[in-house]
Amino acid sequence: MAECIIDHIAVTAFSLEDGVRFIQETLGVAPEPGGEHPQMGTHNMLLRLGAMCYLEVIAQNPRAPLPERPRWFALDELRADAPPQLSAWVARTADIHSAVDSSTEELGAIETMHRGPLQWLITIAPNGRVPLDGVGPAIIEWPQDVHPAAKLHDHGLSLIELQLIHPDPARVTRLLKSLSISGPLTVRSPASGTTPHLRAVVETPHGPRVLSVAAK
Repeated sequence: MAECIIDHIAVTAFSLEDGVRFIQETLGVAPEPGGEHPQMGTHNMLLRLGAMCYLEVIAQNPRAPLPERPRWFALDELRADAPPQLSAWVARTADIHSAVDSSTEELGAIETMHRGPLQWLITIAPNGRVPLDGVGPAIIEWPQDVHPAAKLHDHGLSLIELQLIHPDPARVTRLLKSLSISGPLTVRSPASGTTPHLRAVVETPHGPRVLSVAAK
């Protein structure tokens, strides 16, 4: 069985500018340029959370051609007035095929993606959605000795905890165990009237900050 570890967390936004503003207001640090994903018609900004962990702000790229498929992270479903939010997370493995075979949930197809010269394997569902309403991870496999966080500036940020909030916590726990995922993960039931969502606690130079959904 392939072991997995938290690789990065993803904040989706209708525009990259909205997402960057949300991160600056919440964490007090500005993300730095990432690049474009031509296969998905998206672009991103990045923020280091450790030696091999980072935060990604991702949005539709208005300058890119419309892809012939749903964009990842359900970006096609975002309305113009949707607030930026922590919508997804990605777990890293050295053997993505073994991880997919072991998973108790359908993770999607394994696809080769790229951003500039950087190339990787990642699971993507046909409809672009993330497993378990965003609470389950996508799985990624980077080339050996390659990771985006290594080239990002260190602003003193780190991921303290990633909370996976879902009405069926046992199902989420089974998925994590099937993937042998390690990292600061907590599985919780949602409060009454709320939907499945993610909540991250991030250590910053200004103290711990909570990242979830931007206020409208």
